[in-house]
Amino acid sequence: MSVAPKTSLAVFEKLDRNLVKLSSELRPQNVHGIRTGTRRLQILLGELSPKLNRNQKKLLKLLGRLRKRAGKLRDLDVQLAALRSLKIPREPRRKTQLTNELIELRRSREKKLTKAADKNTIREIRKRLRRARKDFDPKASREPLAVAREMLEPVRFGDGKLTEALLHHFRILSKRARYAAEFGEQTPETRHFIAGVKRIQDALGDWHDWFTLTQTASKHLGEVRESSLVAELHNVTGAKFRNAVSMLEPMRTEPDATKPPAKASLRSLAKTIPAMSSAA
Repeated sequence: MSVAPKTSLAVFEKLDRNLVKLSSELRPQNVHGIRTGTRRLQILLGELSPKLNRNQKKLLKLLGRLRKRAGKLRDLDVQLAALRSLKIPREPRRKTQLTNELIELRRSREKKLTKAADKNTIREIRKRLRRARKDFDPKASREPLAVAREMLEPVRFGDGKLTEALLHHFRILSKRARYAAEFGEQTPETRHFIAGVKRIQDALGDWHDWFTLTQTASKHLGEVRESSLVAELHNVTGAKFRNAVSMLEPMRTEPDATKPPAKASLRSLAKTIPAMSSAA
């Protein structure tokens, strides 16, 4: 079963609208829209299409640069939201200090995104986006659910201890798998798959948000012994980590109808994982 035409068309149209919004105002929802829109298009063209033409390759390259800038800005919005939700009576001044430093860092990254999203760049991206929309043929695409299952094979068929680096890697895989599956016809099997992956994605994303905030706090305020706020963030992150692991473990043992590839251990997989990047 190929890509659903209406779904693929909606991705092109929504991304085009978000590009227009981004060029006028860098509101958090606009930044998030660009980030998710470019990811979805990357899955559609880069994973589900049989072959990329020259225009599509250039389009994805331009969008990749923009997404990287938008991702760094979005990560700060998420960290600020997490920090503000943390109810801790100790060290209110340090919490205020960290909040102000995150806000200042956000201003700096906002300037970089504004520079990357200049009118000429946005104009070129939209022009290439319209051309890519005309060239895309849903009937020639790969089967979305099958592609999504393939993306999760490193999670399903790995063994060994789950580490922070692996959880970060699996967070990206689960997100990509969900996006791929959403391009297919929404059969009961597909909806069941998406719901399961979304639960995993939410748990991994929640952990990663707090993990990133904890790293930022440690950098600005010192380690656990130097700050009770940092100590509390480590406690929260630890609980989020355990919850994420508990969500992944059943998936690694649950039988699946798809045929697994040659079994690879998590230790060998870890060697291929790039350094953790919150902008991924």
